[in-house]
Amino acid sequence: MAVIDKLQISQFRNIENQYIEPSSGVNLIIGSNAQGKTNLLESIYYLGHNRSYKTKKLRDVIGHKHRSIKLSAQVDGKKIKLEKFPNKTTISVDNKKIINTSSLSILMPIQVITPDKGFIVNGTPKNKRSYLDWGLFHVKPELLTVFKSYDKAIKNINALLYNKKTDGIDGWFQELSKSAKIINQNRYEYIDELRKNTSSYKEICPTKIIEETDFRLHNGWPKEVDWEDESSSYNYLNRNINNFIKTKFLNCGPHKASIKFVMNGKDECYLSRGQQKKQSIIFWLKQVDVLIHNGVRPIILIDDISSELDAEKTSALVSHLEGLKVQSFITDIGHNTRYTNETNNITFVLENGTINKH
Repeated sequence: MAVIDKLQISQFRNIENQYIEPSSGVNLIIGSNAQGKTNLLESIYYLGHNRSYKTKKLRDVIGHKHRSIKLSAQVDGKKIKLEKFPNKTTISVDNKKIINTSSLSILMPIQVITPDKGFIVNGTPKNKRSYLDWGLFHVKPELLTVFKSYDKAIKNINALLYNKKTDGIDGWFQELSKSAKIINQNRYEYIDELRKNTSSYKEICPTKIIEETDFRLHNGWPKEVDWEDESSSYNYLNRNINNFIKTKFLNCGPHKASIKFVMNGKDECYLSRGQQKKQSIIFWLKQVDVLIHNGVRPIILIDDISSELDAEKTSALVSHLEGLKVQSFITDIGHNTRYTNETNNITFVLENGTINKH
């Protein structure tokens, strides 16, 4: 079970030097706008991924007049440290340096849902793949090498296509077809496991909506390709190489995959914003349930919860997380702590980058 026992944040956006000891259950972070609530969640995510979910620029997250960010935490008895300069990154676990960021993700499996990122129903294919592969990685971390092989093949293929060269591309087509089959096979198996999850979320979303909603994987290949047959995808790539040269990149394969949501036969784009929100929450709750079933208890980050759910649905969601026994960090602009029912839950107040226990 991933639990942050101690957290130190230094020079991260407007949070200068703050230390907290969170609850192993629900941690509610309250405060007015622009006080640093989202920055706190972002710092936790950064420590677990060595990157932000909001920006690709390090300069955006380094505090004013500083040259680096410093983050550290004690997670399940292990001490994790991350210090990042524009030209240097130092990561250590129990004072031993590590170079593989995936080690952080295994120690700190983090599920984040925010107003601008978390709602995947009717979202971008990239965001859908991100959520899907996040769950898949934690269920089967050994697939990381397969994804790396696929990414390497894509980069080399695209470089050749961009320069209108085909020398050596055949070998990369073979490598891509091999990795693509494994990725799709595991994505389909994981999607099936999610679909079989029949946990009741009726307090959060009406039972009728849950029963009428389904989701399927679109694997990224055109219909004429049999994804289960390596030779089928390999032959397709070779037959269409001239078209790929014209576009200058490979526009099919698992890197173009998506998830298609429907409700009562209606495509996700025709659902109301409220329906899209609720179904997005149900989808990632299914992922949390599946991970717990597989022995992984992720850390949950939810930003600005009351802007997405009414008070009744918010209380139901928090109660559900309490029942799952997962650690969660939830921000809210209000000062109402009614969401937390367990005695070990903690409320923090954040003001001008300063965190105080309520």
